[in-house]
Amino acid sequence: MRELRVIGLEPDGTHIVCADSESGERFRVPADDKLRAASRGDVARFGQIEIETESRIRPRDIQARIRAGATVEQVATEAGVSVKKIETFAHPVLLERSRAAEMAQAGHPVRENGPTVLTLAEIVGLAFRARGHNLDEAEWDAWRDDEGHWIAQLEWQAGRTRNAAHWRFQPDSHGGTIAPLDAAATDLIDPDFGRPLRGLAPISAEDPHSPSSKP
Repeated sequence: MRELRVIGLEPDGTHIVCADSESGERFRVPADDKLRAASRGDVARFGQIEIETESRIRPRDIQARIRAGATVEQVATEAGVSVKKIETFAHPVLLERSRAAEMAQAGHPVRENGPTVLTLAEIVGLAFRARGHNLDEAEWDAWRDDEGHWIAQLEWQAGRTRNAAHWRFQPDSHGGTIAPLDAAATDLIDPDFGRPLRGLAPISAEDPHSPSSKP
């Protein structure tokens, strides 16, 4: 790679003039936003400009898709760019989702007589132990639905089947409330948690609560 040095600015201010340090050959570099971001070391802004110029999806749309449950890989495919270029914008939203999943675990499921004293994580832990499952091997996630509500998901393996339960989480000053959205979620917070889960089906792309089924 040849080393260039800046020797001036064109009269109209649209290009920077550089020269080869050895041969003296001159080059023009557009004085655009990408160059300004690079000169400041503003990696985030530089990546944003690349996304805006190379793909059909804006950074704010990237974050909206991630917040709605899409994976970095899914958004990269949609945008037609590399995963690395999406990660910069996805990272803060993934942290937001992770935090929401943690908060949901501390929420209180609502039963007929009101919110439970135990948290969702405590109740699910009891249900898992009663059924011979290991909660430490399960995975929590969260995302916002089309109405802006947080959806908490618990995914776990039972034999050869990958299962999932979904709840709506409403944060408040007392830890928040939890409402089940499917049969698996209802069964896991049922007071009679000693019985086997009823009629669970494997996770599929058609699961209405799965973020992967979103358009």
